Amino acid sequence: MSTRDDHAGHRPVTAGTLAHRVPDLGGLELLLAVARVGSLGGAARELGITQPAASSRVRSMERQLGVALVDRSPRGSRLTDAGALVTDWARRIVEAAEAFDAGAQALRDRRDSRLRVAASMTIAEYLLPGWLLALRAQRPDTAVSLLAGNSATVAQRLLADEADVGFVEGLTVPTGLDSAVIAHDRLIVVTAPSHAWARRRRPLAAEELAATSLILREKGSGTRQVLDTALGGLARPLIELSSTTAVKAAAVSGAGPAVLSELAVSEELAMRRLIRVPVDGIALARELRAVWPTGHRPTGPARDLLTLTRG
Repeated sequence: MSTRDDHAGHRPVTAGTLAHRVPDLGGLELLLAVARVGSLGGAARELGITQPAASSRVRSMERQLGVALVDRSPRGSRLTDAGALVTDWARRIVEAAEAFDAGAQALRDRRDSRLRVAASMTIAEYLLPGWLLALRAQRPDTAVSLLAGNSATVAQRLLADEADVGFVEGLTVPTGLDSAVIAHDRLIVVTAPSHAWARRRRPLAAEELAATSLILREKGSGTRQVLDTALGGLARPLIELSSTTAVKAAAVSGAGPAVLSELAVSEELAMRRLIRVPVDGIALARELRAVWPTGHRPTGPARDLLTLTRG
């Protein structure tokens, strides 16, 4: 630590930032407690620290300021004249710190009063409802809004600060976002019981799937991205729809085969409204990810929601 000479009194005065020249809040609170209770030991008890720790803190402040602050005697401790003056200044600093803390708490309360979630369709329809119910049990006063769209839309919402956390299901993380894997999923080929594929005995080859017109999600969706990658961009749309529910309904109606998340069709498979068609030689597994703007990891309710996704 550098010093310079005070030419009026030839005493060293500490140079540097305020953090080096001004005692910390803990020391100032201790000084106020000494003034209030008239005893260093009593002040230590009030603040929940040991008397040796309190004495050490006072000595540190005295060295830092270059003046004696407390006279200690068997009858107790009293502030010196300089200590009384410093205590008046300390009171203003502590009051300002209390106002700062109250303001910060107000900001946290405002942040925690709402949660904006953007999610791709499969996650929004089949996973988020359970997570949000669990979050409501933890944070009943937090209002949640859900923006559902494809993975590209989720990224746009986050980057435009229209959402606090997002969930996507593609193979890649959109540019400008950080991510964490929260679950795994698999795409499967399904068709109505009336379709010829429902009775076939051998798995579909990738070439046969690529040559068949399919009911598909729109480009930009995570489901479509996985399928296009698996088929080398050769997937042929019979019809493109913008929601998993719509694709599923079209497949159940017998319009044609579809490729959907295993999560989305469990009930239809159990009731045999759809039949799973085995496929050979094609990778349709995918990771489901939470995403947020790079360098801005979620806090508050968004952080709590992320914790629940891994529960």
